[in-house]
Amino acid sequence: MPPVGTLTAPPRPGQPRPPLPTAVERTSTAVLELLLPHRRSCDGAPDLPAAAFPAQLRRIAGFVAAGEPVVLTLPGFPCKSPSPAKVLGHLPDEGERLSLAFLDGLCAQVARVHPPGARLVICSDGHVFGDLVGVPDAHIDEYADELAATVRREGLRRLSLFDLRDVLGDLPYDAKRALVDDRYAPALEELRAEVRSDPDTLALYRGITRFLLDDTVGFTGTRSALQRECRRRAYEVVRRSRAWGALIEEHHPRAVRLSIHPQRAGAEKFGLRLLDAADPWTTPWHSCVVHHPDGRRELMHRAEAERLGRTVLRHGRPSHVEATG
Repeated sequence: MPPVGTLTAPPRPGQPRPPLPTAVERTSTAVLELLLPHRRSCDGAPDLPAAAFPAQLRRIAGFVAAGEPVVLTLPGFPCKSPSPAKVLGHLPDEGERLSLAFLDGLCAQVARVHPPGARLVICSDGHVFGDLVGVPDAHIDEYADELAATVRREGLRRLSLFDLRDVLGDLPYDAKRALVDDRYAPALEELRAEVRSDPDTLALYRGITRFLLDDTVGFTGTRSALQRECRRRAYEVVRRSRAWGALIEEHHPRAVRLSIHPQRAGAEKFGLRLLDAADPWTTPWHSCVVHHPDGRRELMHRAEAERLGRTVLRHGRPSHVEATG
C-alpha cells in the first residue's frame, strides 16, 4: 500500500492489477504506522513505509485477524547504572515515569485503528546480567518493585511487568542466571564469529563495551586492564541478552518484539525510542531527565545535567533536573 500522496503507475494492458489490501492488512499497517515515528534506527533511513517491516506486520496481523489486543514485548528497564556520574540514584525516577507513560499512551493510540487496542509487556532484564554490570540483586529488586509501583500509581493499565521472578520463582539469583545461560545462551565462539562478520552485532558489542567502561566504579587496575575486562564482560552481556530474548519468545511467542537498541528495517525486532537524547543509545536507566524552560525533556548524564540547573525531588528522592537557563 503506497504512502499517502504518492502515485502508483497503472498496470500495462494485459497486466493483472495487484490485489487490494484486505481489512486485516490495512489495520495492521495502520497499527505499525503509529510506531514508525518513534523508530530507533541504525540504518540511517528513519522514514520508511510500513511495508519495510514484514516481520512486525505479520505478527500484528495475527492479533488483528483474531480480534485481540496487539501484544508487544520490550526487554529493558533493568536497573539504574551504578555510575553516580550518570544517574540520580538506584531507583526509577522521572526518566522511567515519562517512558512508561509514553508506552502506555502508544498502546492507547492503537485503539483508534484497532478497537481491542494493545498491551505491552516490559521484560525487565536486570537480574539476567546484574552481576556483569556491577549492580547488586537487592538494588535490582528495589528498582523493579518501584517500577511496578509507578505503573500502579500512574494508572498505566496497558502495561505489565515480567522478570526472572515470574519464570523461576524464589531460586537464588545466581542459580536463575545459570539456568537461563545453560538453556538459552549462544556459545561464546559462535557469538565471537558473529561479531567478526555482522556489522550490527559488532555495533551492539562495542556499544555495550562502552557502557561497561563508563559504568565501572572502583576498578583499581590499569586502563588497559579495565578495557580487556569490559570487552570480556560485553560478550557475556550479549550472550545473556540473547538468552533472555529467547526466553521471552518462548513465553510470548506471538508478541511483536520491540527493542530499546537501534534496529535495521527488516530485523525481527523493532527499535523504539523512549525519550529524546543526543546519543541514540541513551536510556532512562543510564541518565537523568532535564526539563528545559521551553518545555523540552531530554535525557542527559547527571554530571552534565546538574551544570544546567537544580535537582528536583519527587516522593522524597531525586527525580530530575530543572534547567534554569
